[in-house]
Amino acid sequence: MADLFRRYVLHNFWLKVFSLLAATTLWFAVAREPTAEIAFRVPIEFQHVPENMEIASEKVPEAQIRIRGPERLIREVAASQIHPVIDLSGGRPGERTYDLNTGEISVPHGVEVVQVVPTQFRMELDQRATRTVEVRPRVTGSFPAGYHLEKVTCEPWAVTVMGPAKRVNALDTVTTDPVDATGVVGTLTVPAAVFVNDPLVRVVQPLRVRVTVTTARNSAGGGGR
Repeated sequence: MADLFRRYVLHNFWLKVFSLLAATTLWFAVAREPTAEIAFRVPIEFQHVPENMEIASEKVPEAQIRIRGPERLIREVAASQIHPVIDLSGGRPGERTYDLNTGEISVPHGVEVVQVVPTQFRMELDQRATRTVEVRPRVTGSFPAGYHLEKVTCEPWAVTVMGPAKRVNALDTVTTDPVDATGVVGTLTVPAAVFVNDPLVRVVQPLRVRVTVTTARNSAGGGGR
């Protein structure tokens, strides 16, 4: 027994005492370090969106995340390091309430989440749909005296759009960026980007069309259009 005592207790005794004192001092230093709290407002992130499904809610939900930790760490935390994540696997078309608790929040090591606002939010999913819709070019500007706008065409005349089924099915036409036809005599053909007046519907192809503006001389004794 005495041999065991000497081997495991008295061997390097002062080194062990020093290590114990150092560990105790470090523990007290960390325990007494001031803590701080800070709140970030960040967008909620969605993972595993089901195939052929689309998020049909126009407004991206946000959450206020309050975190706590050692003051020296809190001062270095940025909003880009806070990730509230919702798993959408298994989601179905329609509106649904989702819970957001501390377990869904990814934060830097050494800090903790103490509050999440809101803890619930509603969001809608819809089937993904595609559709071919007509392009109606937008022409602006004024024409020379004695001329009027005779014809506006575009090539191709239609584009394919994609998005939530309800939004896509409600879309009849899309337009283009404004084409300035000021001073055009005869024909002007220019490329123009296609614009969809719905933030949840996007153009698949083509992204640009060629718009042709044709002006003609007014007939004698008549006005132009």
